[in-house]
Amino acid sequence: MIVVAGESLIDLVPQHPEDPLGPLAPRPGGGPYNTAVALGRLGAGAAFCSRVSTDGFGEALLGGLHSAGVDTSLVQRGPEPTTLAVASLAPDGSARYGFYADGTADRLFELPAQLPSSVSALALGTCSLALEPGATAYEALLRRESARGILTLLDPNIRPGLIPDPDAYRTRFRSWLPYVSLLKLSEEDAEWLGGEVQEWLAAGPEAVVVTRGAAGLTAYTAKGAEHAVPAERVRVADTIGAGDTVNAALLHRLPDPNALASANWPEVLRYAARAAALTCEREGAQPPTAEEVGRV
Repeated sequence: MIVVAGESLIDLVPQHPEDPLGPLAPRPGGGPYNTAVALGRLGAGAAFCSRVSTDGFGEALLGGLHSAGVDTSLVQRGPEPTTLAVASLAPDGSARYGFYADGTADRLFELPAQLPSSVSALALGTCSLALEPGATAYEALLRRESARGILTLLDPNIRPGLIPDPDAYRTRFRSWLPYVSLLKLSEEDAEWLGGEVQEWLAAGPEAVVVTRGAAGLTAYTAKGAEHAVPAERVRVADTIGAGDTVNAALLHRLPDPNALASANWPEVLRYAARAAALTCEREGAQPPTAEEVGRV
């Protein structure tokens, strides 16, 4: 089983991006939440570990997990409101977000007891590692599960507006790397964080995957290998959830922490590129099923 830990929220997506006062459509979201749903749709055994509100949005978020076949037994509940993220869409479909996260449920996440012995991988990232007090609990989960040999994926998925002290966050990011098996990040994340791929690999991860939008994906391994695949050309509705779908595809194809160095990276990356392309064709974060991705 693959556990995804982190926030769930509601994306408010513009129906007419050219009109700033146009209608907004509420869609389930949050990087970790999207990753968990994508894993479920791809047929992987997945569980979500977070704190979810008991409000109407929280119930809808749980419903989305259940519909995707995601285990919610690790979900904590609370009366605090659900985080809201207001998206703005650029002409190319890329999204930027404004967050309403003060006092929301996912910020009050507490470190759970030991995860089940059936867990093979743990994924974390996005807002959950930037917003206290929950960030400290998620960080403790990362360190604890890494110490017992679980494959760990970190997707920083930087949201600058949520990070009051960028230098402190960059220092904290580097402190996580010894506990990370697979680091996945976008070109924009890499530029914001500073540093180089080889520097990150030397700090701990067995592999780093960099997503480059329309230019595709590249994987770098600690053994010095480099593999790149192009993105699939599709008509882009928006890019919401594309990177989260990449996380799920990687974890689905790389569940063994000992297999990262010897993995068939071109095949894994092509699968991830195909899954992400299908997500981009749809409005909001709507990851594809295993049947839709097919064999790549």
